[in-house]
Amino acid sequence: MTWIDHDSLARERTLRILALFQEKESRDELGLGAIRDSFADQLFPGTSTIQTRLRYMLFVPWIYQYLEKKRLPAASFASQADYQERALVQPLMESDDLAGVFGKTAGKSLKRLPSSVYWAGLGAWGVRLTPFSQDEYHRRIDDVYRRRDALRELEKEVRARGDDVDQDQRLLTYSWHPRLPEPPVEFPAKIDFALTREEAEFIRDRIQVACPDSLLSFLVLHCKPADTLAPWEHPDYASFSTQHQELLTHARLFSEAMHGASLMYNIQLAKLKNHEALVEEHQTSFNSWIDSFPLDEVREWSISRLWELTIDHGHSVTPQTRSFIQQWIEHTRKSPEDLLANTDALNLIKRREMKLKGARSRFRNQRALEQWGGYSGVGRLVYRWPNVKVLLNDLYQGLSREQLC
Repeated sequence: MTWIDHDSLARERTLRILALFQEKESRDELGLGAIRDSFADQLFPGTSTIQTRLRYMLFVPWIYQYLEKKRLPAASFASQADYQERALVQPLMESDDLAGVFGKTAGKSLKRLPSSVYWAGLGAWGVRLTPFSQDEYHRRIDDVYRRRDALRELEKEVRARGDDVDQDQRLLTYSWHPRLPEPPVEFPAKIDFALTREEAEFIRDRIQVACPDSLLSFLVLHCKPADTLAPWEHPDYASFSTQHQELLTHARLFSEAMHGASLMYNIQLAKLKNHEALVEEHQTSFNSWIDSFPLDEVREWSISRLWELTIDHGHSVTPQTRSFIQQWIEHTRKSPEDLLANTDALNLIKRREMKLKGARSRFRNQRALEQWGGYSGVGRLVYRWPNVKVLLNDLYQGLSREQLC
């Protein structure tokens, strides 16, 4: 997968996809990821399901700034960055707050470094100014040093003539935002996840400037953290903008409708595997879904508006995906309680999975069926909300701290 080295967004998406294979509630067995991520990116830009704590948004640039100040050459830059990130594990494990530590189990042998997880978010929030992918940034660092040296010489000449220095020209040589707070004196030997007031204000301001129209920005500026199961359950929902309420309404209805499809998929596999306990468990979940299904809202739901809100927002929704979703929604609109006896609906789910998985389809590959863990995509879509809640709480705690003199 070396092709993703040159595309930070593709790298982030790939890492997120790989991580999701480890989360049984989040697996995208029916190919809904493009619409899910379109909603999530509009509501909470710069976030992902593999981000854990907010202060990593500062740990990463602090490490890179340190290496840049040392003028570490490209030949050793990447390896030293790798070493510095792994060295964070121990001091974080010695802190009072261990939740979300990268390497909590694996220690320094962790496979996924924080920088690879936060790189896209750092760019989306305007903390990272270099436009390159992480690996390309590593390779080009000598060019960065040369440009800075050339700029310093040019500025000397400008000052000698009595002219003003071009600040915009200087900004082009920065890899990181010029107002990035300084790291604590003891960093990285002693560190935790508690943001200082200055650090929290910096991140708040970056979100406000880079993503002013997002729900994330609104929550950061106007709301206290809320421990709800989904963003549309937020206690301040009534104060959200009309635009955000519309996005959340469509996101909620999409989540509700497609949750039934995922449960039906699991029921079919459980029956195919002759696992009576699993059949009963998934059947119970399906019945609960029927009982809470907002049928009247779904019948009045504008699917054409759904596509307007989700297509062309950085994610490609194929005609096949649109057709599958529309057909499933039509089935749910008719009679949700009869879906498990609806041959067309059952076959729709089956054909969709077979199309996506090909020879690895659990409906046609006995080995794949045997390896099935019993739960695939059984969690409702909530668009990164569990992760966003943690980030918002970290930020709120930082903003609530007394400013150090």
